[in-house]
Amino acid sequence: MSFWRVLVSIICPPLAVLDKGCGSILIVFLLWLCGWVPGIIAALVILNNPKG
Repeated sequence: MSFWRVLVSIICPPLAVLDKGCGSILIVFLLWLCGWVPGIIAALVILNNPKG
């Protein structure tokens, strides 16, 4: 995971997971709407997933 992906996931989490699929984008977007911190955490977890 690069520095730029971490920075984008802090600023706008749904943009950081664009290449991970529609489900990931939807989950991160909904969590981001509920609160900024849950969206960031979800984006970082998805980006750190080795199977993704």
